[in-house]
Amino acid sequence: MSAVATRTALRTPLASSALGITAGLIGWFILVELVSGILQGYYVPLFSDIVVHLGIHDSDVNWFEAAQLLLSALVVPVLAKLGDMYGHKRILLIAAVLTAGATWWLAFAGSFWTFLIAWALQGFYVVWLPLEIALIFERGRSQQRGVSQTRRAAGLLVVGLQAGAIIGALAAGRIFAATGGDLTLTLIVPAVAVSIVAVVIWLWVPESQPEAGRRLDTAGFVILAWALLLVTGALVWMRMIGELDLGPGAWWWVGALLVAGILVFVWFVRHELRQDDPAIDIRVLRRPEMWPVQATAFLVGISLLGAQGPLSTYAGTDPALGYGLGLDATERSNIIGVYLVSLIVGAVLFAVTSRWASPRVVLIGASLLVGIGYLLFLPFHLELWQVLLNLSIAGLGCGALVGAMPAAAAAAAPRGQTGVASALTNTTKTIGGTFASAVFGVVLAAGVGAVASQTAASLGGYITVWAVCAAGGFLAAVLLLFVPKVAFADAPPA
Repeated sequence: MSAVATRTALRTPLASSALGITAGLIGWFILVELVSGILQGYYVPLFSDIVVHLGIHDSDVNWFEAAQLLLSALVVPVLAKLGDMYGHKRILLIAAVLTAGATWWLAFAGSFWTFLIAWALQGFYVVWLPLEIALIFERGRSQQRGVSQTRRAAGLLVVGLQAGAIIGALAAGRIFAATGGDLTLTLIVPAVAVSIVAVVIWLWVPESQPEAGRRLDTAGFVILAWALLLVTGALVWMRMIGELDLGPGAWWWVGALLVAGILVFVWFVRHELRQDDPAIDIRVLRRPEMWPVQATAFLVGISLLGAQGPLSTYAGTDPALGYGLGLDATERSNIIGVYLVSLIVGAVLFAVTSRWASPRVVLIGASLLVGIGYLLFLPFHLELWQVLLNLSIAGLGCGALVGAMPAAAAAAAPRGQTGVASALTNTTKTIGGTFASAVFGVVLAAGVGAVASQTAASLGGYITVWAVCAAGGFLAAVLLLFVPKVAFADAPPA
């Protein structure tokens, strides 16, 4: 065989395999994330109709989000670990089937409690993205291309996720009107979509190769579950204090739950350091290429998940108070749409720039964009174009970070721990968002009644929200400077 033929033969398996990963596996995962985005955007426009259907109060809707946040915080690390142990596709399929069952249940739930339970169980979809990242990374690792391949794929998956959220938000009201206001028929649509995704995963997603000899640290996960339950429970309760105007005695419960949660976390760390195969490897989390990524996930959760509510209420505030935009519900949804589009653009830019720029530099730059975007709110917030410009800048950074963080965590994790490392970015992001939502709710509620409307939050409350979001972005950029310059690179070829 000639030298040219030999080189061609050696290149062909690698090229075809790489093409299979990008065109096949990632293509199916974009479809999965499209449906994940639909789940996140579809129900919000229908909440008023769901309230009427269930015969509950508007404030009861808060319990839906609280229940789903609690469940996702508890189950995501466990499912990701099981994926590392038994195969990421297998656990991804189980999570999709559970999500499909819960989504069908939602369509036919006729009471508050049945709807609440089904809504919480639907939260299994949050583990889809970490498991997908682990599958892509593990399949690319053998070619010494796992890191770069995963970075590019993560950006595309986030595009699918955010596009799905836009499609879901736009489609829900139209489908509800087309069905003549039949809520059950309207809610069947996402159930069908998730069922199709489960079939796609079953038939066309290949399995990873789990590490042999692994075991599940059941005691560690139980301790972690209690710690997460106590901390997130305290944060949810804190938010309820601001929204439901509970008495000052409720703050004692918040403090007690937070202290108890922190103590249980200390117990969890000590327990994990004694285990040969821990639930979450604390030693890996202490690595300089890992802990800044997890801290960044927490900080970006503040603005990504916690600041959307204050943005909506500020946009609807009557400008006669000297601030606010006075927009109606449709116009406010357009602002959210612009923000989601900026997230998509940020994810695309991350996927493109990660081909030639240092991942560490991209992460730092994205964090700075978040900080700059929210910092601009402090002097510029009275005109619609100013709000849209600020949000677009912050959205570019958030979109890049959402795609970058799971991929960076997978790159920093040793073999056999990519799933749980990627999933932890989601857990810390959720906790950051829950923390911010609780704090922002209290800050904004403190100003109610201090202004002429007796219902609008004070401008000082909104300034505080924007300042905290800006500080989170800049702090993340500083922490990422501690990441080694050679981190998140592909392994050298053998």
